[in-house]
Amino acid sequence: MADALAAVWSRAIAVQPAPTPAVLAAVALVAGALVLSPRLWPVTRHVVTIAHEGAHGVAALLTGRSLAGIRLHSDTSGLTVSVGRRTGPGMVLTAAAGYLGPALLGLVAAWLLRHGHAAGTLWVMTGLLGLLLVQIRNWYGLWVVLVVGAVVVSSTWWLPATAQTALGALVACVLLLAAPRPVLELQAARRRGRVAGSDADLLARLTGLPGVVWVGAFLAADLAALAVGARWVLASAS
Repeated sequence: MADALAAVWSRAIAVQPAPTPAVLAAVALVAGALVLSPRLWPVTRHVVTIAHEGAHGVAALLTGRSLAGIRLHSDTSGLTVSVGRRTGPGMVLTAAAGYLGPALLGLVAAWLLRHGHAAGTLWVMTGLLGLLLVQIRNWYGLWVVLVVGAVVVSSTWWLPATAQTALGALVACVLLLAAPRPVLELQAARRRGRVAGSDADLLARLTGLPGVVWVGAFLAADLAALAVGARWVLASAS
């Protein structure tokens, strides 16, 4: 057991070669297609939803709430249920974390890439997916997490170092580019009156600030993360 843990730790902290400008250009094109293509976005959005709901879950635990389960749905939506006070800072932070989660995870991935630890991104995702797995409460969500987890885990063990670097860069770019899009979709749906129970509306009830203010705050934070993360990704090139 100790040897296995040592092997995992060694892989997690291993230094990978820096990506070349050509690799980063290719990664950026692929990430752009995954986020902007109408056909590919529904697939990409499942990954974003995992990060979104996972952020709700982590925030709930960090603020002393108890998790009652997480669901992922085929329409790319999700639901995280936590137990605790219905008002107060803990509930506010838990509700606010979702639309910030993908951008924050993208920043972590970009930081690790900049410091030569692209594989560390894959291991961080493996750990988060493992924690998410035990909280999933529906079969579709279980299937999604297992598929994404299988891809990530197999990449950490069998891909060569250069490919792990490219994949780590792709994860960073996709999460950073994708984070603002659900926020824009949220406001469009709110304008049509289709999501009265959204995170922004919940935060409006908790804080008294209008939901559109929270949408603006989410968007500003995600765009700031994109700007910082893009600089870190570019700085990682050899």
